[in-house]
Amino acid sequence: MPELTASKFIPDHFSGTPGARLYRTGDLARYLPDGTIEFLGRIDHQVKLRGLRIELGEIEDVLNHHEDVQECLVIVREDRPGDQRLVAYMVGANLVSGAVSELRELVRSRLPEYMLPSSFVLLESFPVTPNGKIDRKALPAPDSLDMPGEQAMVAPRSAAEVQLLAHWRAVLGREQISVDANFFELGGHSLLATQLLTRLRKADIEMSLRSIFAARRSRSRQP
Repeated sequence: MPELTASKFIPDHFSGTPGARLYRTGDLARYLPDGTIEFLGRIDHQVKLRGLRIELGEIEDVLNHHEDVQECLVIVREDRPGDQRLVAYMVGANLVSGAVSELRELVRSRLPEYMLPSSFVLLESFPVTPNGKIDRKALPAPDSLDMPGEQAMVAPRSAAEVQLLAHWRAVLGREQISVDANFFELGGHSLLATQLLTRLRKADIEMSLRSIFAARRSRSRQP
């Protein structure tokens, strides 16, 4: 494959040797003031999500600091057209559902909010291809099993809560949502919050975008 070879082996303009070549490793690095080279990650692990550039390896590195995480992988999923989300998959013999809250807070304490995965999925093992690599296409879509903290489902107690949860389900694409659940921990983000606000206003429910961010739970957002 001459095209692939040419894209990987490029002319070395720093060498005085005729025909010398450089190999594109795909690694990102930079020179520090003392002359050492700092490894920053992989080019193919960089994604752009809602206008922000994210290094997936940084998120994986933070998650790997949890004592019960043996392996982890962070990807961008688009299970619904136009709705891209960060999803973290983890494997660990001692990982239990309650660890999701710990993992979320671990990432939140070390990285910007926009790098916080919308969902954390615990797996017994990663699906693999015949070549032994992780089969990303076979990774399951996040569902109610990765609900934050595995809190018990709390049903709506008023007509207002029933109406609000209906809009939540439509925007978040989830069937089961507790009134005590957190909008942003269920996969919500600024764009979805704007969509939620539009739906609420069409239903004659007055609410500001600021109030959605300030009061993240449906029960605390009753009109």
